[in-house]
Amino acid sequence: MLQSYFPFLPEGAKPINNHVAIYRHDGEIVFYTSSGPIYSCRQDDHYGFRLAQAIVVTQTATTAPEMARALDINKTTVYRNVERYQKDGPSGLIIKRPHAPHKLDRSKIRRAQSLLDRGYSLRAVGRKTGVTEGCIRYAIKKGRLERGEKEGLEKLKSPSQRSVEDSRCKSGIGVKREEERVLASKGKIFEAAPEFTANEAVRYAGVLMALPVLAQVGLLEAGRKAYGALQNGFYGLRSVLLTLAFMALLRFKTPEQFKRSNPGELGIILGLDRAPEVKTLRRKLREMGLRDKAGDFLTFLSRKWTAADKDVIGFAYIDGHVRAYHGRKHKLPKTHVARRRLCMPATTDFWVNDADCEPLFFVTAEANDGLLSMLEKEIIPELKELCAGRVTLVFDREGWSPKSFQKWFKAGIDVITYRKGSYDPWPAYCFIEVESQVCGKAVTYLLAERSVQINGHWFREVRRLCDSGHQTSIITTRQDLDFEQVARRMFFRWNQENFFRYMREEYALDHMVTNTVEPADVERLVPNPAKKEKSNQLKKLRRHLEKLKSDYGEKALQNSGDLACVKTQIGELENQIEQSRVEMRAIAAKTAVKHLLSRHEIVRLETERKKLTDGIKMICYRTETSMLNLVAPFFTRSTEEGRAFLKSVFQQPADIIPDTKEKKLLIRFHTMPTPRENHALQRLCEIITEVSYVYPGTDLKMVFSTQ
Repeated sequence: MLQSYFPFLPEGAKPINNHVAIYRHDGEIVFYTSSGPIYSCRQDDHYGFRLAQAIVVTQTATTAPEMARALDINKTTVYRNVERYQKDGPSGLIIKRPHAPHKLDRSKIRRAQSLLDRGYSLRAVGRKTGVTEGCIRYAIKKGRLERGEKEGLEKLKSPSQRSVEDSRCKSGIGVKREEERVLASKGKIFEAAPEFTANEAVRYAGVLMALPVLAQVGLLEAGRKAYGALQNGFYGLRSVLLTLAFMALLRFKTPEQFKRSNPGELGIILGLDRAPEVKTLRRKLREMGLRDKAGDFLTFLSRKWTAADKDVIGFAYIDGHVRAYHGRKHKLPKTHVARRRLCMPATTDFWVNDADCEPLFFVTAEANDGLLSMLEKEIIPELKELCAGRVTLVFDREGWSPKSFQKWFKAGIDVITYRKGSYDPWPAYCFIEVESQVCGKAVTYLLAERSVQINGHWFREVRRLCDSGHQTSIITTRQDLDFEQVARRMFFRWNQENFFRYMREEYALDHMVTNTVEPADVERLVPNPAKKEKSNQLKKLRRHLEKLKSDYGEKALQNSGDLACVKTQIGELENQIEQSRVEMRAIAAKTAVKHLLSRHEIVRLETERKKLTDGIKMICYRTETSMLNLVAPFFTRSTEEGRAFLKSVFQQPADIIPDTKEKKLLIRFHTMPTPRENHALQRLCEIITEVSYVYPGTDLKMVFSTQ
């Protein structure tokens, strides 16, 4: 008990252990043992304070950790003072100059306090001041720094608070700007202006990281050039374009999927009280579709991209993408869907990608016309508009036509394509080993080249000898390229196939924005079904003739049966076949579709809204690629891991903190699962912040940071 060790202990004293107690009173510290006080000093006497630690530890049965707990200091400090006392005596505890912080000096303290006042996280404050997060926390603990929001900033609303507020709105979930909506319903406001409040952990706020890049790629600029403005209302052109772009980046396949997300949370990203309803978004899309400006929208984008880098149009990769139609309401032209190995009702789009396989533009075939036809009518004229110099087209065997190649060559268009048809193999000694680079990876080819004449025209042929012994033939009109470059450019075409697959899976490229149809060309020629029917009849007659001849030969061999009757039947059947052949030649191979269907049945799926939404998906893909180039150094498999990382960044929650005085909009990301991802996110935040992009419709510069 204390009474047995401390018979004369003042009231308020606290024992350090069973032998020593400490008493604080009027700024003085006194140490007691059972015999009474043994040492005292002022609390502001630094030398006396250090001497007390050394004397009490060395002269009593008190340990350094016990002393440190009693004085609320680090035990390392007590050990150091005891060691100096034992080595040099009381003089060893004299410090000639006062100890100043060697990490957080006065300038860093001011800088750190300013950042804390502006709402920066402790990690961000430590990084910007050049110290560790632990150093900042220790300074806050000692009272040298104060953590709090800057005066004038709102307190962050938590997700639960926002959920309660949204549910209590009388006009609908998240509808808080009621006066503006009433004015918008009367057409008295042009478009609701973005307004931001301080919110914590906003879901999908990470997609705001892509906004400066979306603007740089041309989303808002192309929209203004093509559409100008939409009808007066709460949601205008800016909010609709941003909603569609964010929807694509967040992997919302259809507008209906918005129903599964909190509209208030999505509205915060747009600077509005809530995101538009599905019916509102579809109504706006219909308004834009009726203006017939999607072509201008796509043309502006392709010209902007080619003007930024003329070299990307030097090589143009062209391939068709078939969008199957599964409905039964309308009759659409059929075509072969390669990935399903079926002939189905479908619409064919032909995409043109640049030298880096980034999308440039696409055209929709009227009735699933072939690649060669679309090259002549649509693609080459558009490429000539985009580029004044020579362009090299790279495509597969579907566009094979040596006669067209020579005509295009004279017009300034070169080609690289696979050779179609059969050809004799070259001797193995003709091939040499060549090293190349494909997508940053080293590859080795066995290549050979010759000049060949095909259908009276001379071409350059490059062949690759595969491990299986197969020889892949490439035909080109380019004479200035090294044969390794010809092969590399041809095989690089597989990146376009990967592009289609990625767009189908991630951006729902095959999704039908609307099931609305529009009139199609009634004079369009289609295969004549009468000729097909006559051809089937002719095949049946020929099969019957073959059977009769077989029966006649068998009976003649066995010398049995009525051979004269069978011979007569064979003669009559041959006459029928000859007559059917003459009739089939008289039937036209193709006929106008108006002779087969009623005018109301001759339709095609609406193209305007599909062009617009696919154009926005092109912008989003290019935006993702631009950001991928920034984070690629942080990932070994940059393409696969980088795009997966960006997808997770777009869906990452973040705090949104507006600062109207400093005209800044802080987007503070929450931590990601791994240090590598956090490091990549931090670097990405720094780069995007340097752009100094101002959120559209406000004067707030976007600032990105991590916690």
